[in-house]
Amino acid sequence: MYEFLEGTLDSRMPARLVLNVGGVGYDLAVPIGANFGDDKSLRVWTHLVVREDAHSLYGFPDREMRELFRLFLSVRGIGPGIALGILSGLSREELIRAILDDDVKRLCQLKGVGKKTASQILLDLRDKATAWQNALDTPITTKASEPETDSLIDDAIQALMSIGYSAKDARKSVEKVADKNPTTDLELLVREALRT
Repeated sequence: MYEFLEGTLDSRMPARLVLNVGGVGYDLAVPIGANFGDDKSLRVWTHLVVREDAHSLYGFPDREMRELFRLFLSVRGIGPGIALGILSGLSREELIRAILDDDVKRLCQLKGVGKKTASQILLDLRDKATAWQNALDTPITTKASEPETDSLIDDAIQALMSIGYSAKDARKSVEKVADKNPTTDLELLVREALRT
């Protein structure tokens, strides 16, 4: 229904973005760490999921990431929340490489992906992997931020909670990673926490 939205960035959280389009604020679920650029004016590629109880809008910085999201939705047993978690847990290049290498172990490190789901991903998407090899030449870059440590940890916890972690599990995972490998990069902190 919506191909993309163009508007002004109203607010940005690790896994959400509010885009002001002509005075209407669109709340979009986005992959953690996705780079939408530094401009206040944005074009966000969208995917609408309609259910009986809700209409959910998902946003992506480019068409390729949205298409990868849609490919994961085509896999049996994967819904929008898990697909977004997959895109949040590994970069596009890492996902493509894991599929090309039949790396079940790597996929199983992602939130909501067990061995059965990882095997289903490889079964359903392996044939498409060759077409994705070109995407490996266009890496997604992310902007490193330098917030205060407490704020960084809180943001990482909120990001994990937004994709289904309980507050207790999110805090435990984030603090474990922060103690082991101190960082000021929110995306790196969340990705490592997703792997614990």
